[in-house]
Amino acid sequence: MSHSPAAHHGHGHGASPAPGRWRVLALLCLAQFMVILDVTVANVALPSIGADLGLGRAALPWVVSAYTLVFGGFLLLGGRLSDIVGRRTTFAVGLAVFTAASLACGLAVDGAMLIAARLAQGAGAALLSPAALSIITTTFHGADRNKALGAWAAIGGTGSAVGVLLGGALTSGPGWEWAFFINVPVGVGVLVATFALVDPGARRKVEGRSDWLGAVLMTAMTASLIFGLVNAGGAGWGSATTLVPLPVGVALVVVFVVVERRAAHPLVPIPVLTRRNVVGGNVAMVSGAGLLIASFFLASLYLQNIAGYSAFETGLTFLPVALGMIVAVHLCSHLPAKVGWRPIAAAGMALAAGGFLWLARLSGDTTALGELLPGFVIAAAGLACMFIVATTSAMHEVDHSEAGLLSGVVNTSHELGASLGIAFVAAIAGASVETERVSVAGFQSAFLACAIVSVVVAVISPLLLPTGKPNTDGPVFAH
Repeated sequence: MSHSPAAHHGHGHGASPAPGRWRVLALLCLAQFMVILDVTVANVALPSIGADLGLGRAALPWVVSAYTLVFGGFLLLGGRLSDIVGRRTTFAVGLAVFTAASLACGLAVDGAMLIAARLAQGAGAALLSPAALSIITTTFHGADRNKALGAWAAIGGTGSAVGVLLGGALTSGPGWEWAFFINVPVGVGVLVATFALVDPGARRKVEGRSDWLGAVLMTAMTASLIFGLVNAGGAGWGSATTLVPLPVGVALVVVFVVVERRAAHPLVPIPVLTRRNVVGGNVAMVSGAGLLIASFFLASLYLQNIAGYSAFETGLTFLPVALGMIVAVHLCSHLPAKVGWRPIAAAGMALAAGGFLWLARLSGDTTALGELLPGFVIAAAGLACMFIVATTSAMHEVDHSEAGLLSGVVNTSHELGASLGIAFVAAIAGASVETERVSVAGFQSAFLACAIVSVVVAVISPLLLPTGKPNTDGPVFAH
């Protein structure tokens, strides 16, 4: 994730691209796949983790959200470090931290150790993910870059669903610990290959003083908001751990805007964020990611706690959901250039609302699969279209020097949305997410709330998105 024109022009040898660049892409995509996978891989294992480590309702969402808290909070800071320290160095350090933290997750003996290790995983992910995107933008040129970024986008679109499937298989097999242990050999292998295949690249010469104050404020405000939202899901909206961080986060947003407006070389130029396409794209990302991750969270707990499915059976249920998302992404990817963003956003969220209304009718009997799967597939397919809207809108006609910045903002919106979605549905479902006090009514209410939010977004997103259509020759960046 680079903010400089150099990130676009690479090392000046675009006319003779490196022969091993596709191997580099495969390497980077494998690392990113682990990062995205670990957003949801713990979802299906939550009942087993909760039972083994004695985690209650307040602590359980943290197994998922501790990761997204640090990942989302440190993304732009990670991008800044990749500019200054060097892309390969930042990527390698991030990958090493992520791999070591994955080992610690698997070895966790209590909830505190697991959540601490998940926080460390998020820090590693926040370093390696933007650095990997920067390496892609400097390694590939022209049409090859669009192909490379398409592969990167596909990782984001399918990694979450595959994470639940893989998590189910490993939890039912060798145990939930292996959902984290599996990262270790892959991480070590990618790390070794990184030094053999990836060009070290030149460190960026930063003009003027670095905006470290902006970087710290960006991290603090994002982390504070996510922290408050996560606590809202566990401890409730009226608890001190919710009421303090949320206003602090909002206050830091105001301070951040003031600081960035006055900074000579701001981390985030505020005028860039106020563009209509950027605002509309990020609203689409927050709502799409929030509702999707929330539905994964609810469906995983419903199938295991209400319907009595094993973790493996739950993971298999997510396979048609993943396939439905892949089909939806493929069908939607060409539509913005033909009909524009607004119709796709309205149709996608309307489709999601229909799926959630279906899920709100769950009865909790043994026909759980027939009751849950149709609505789940429909909702996920509609939300998948919002990812296309988000990325193509936010990155529309972006200046090359801003591409890394805006891809980081979109990624941050994804993590904010994920945390907001889990906090929202966990608060509504209430005690229904606990194994001891399981109740179908809480799940019905949570899915109904998702349907209502989908309808609201279907109405307001076309008003926020631009009226035009995206260019067909520009690159699309995605989480």
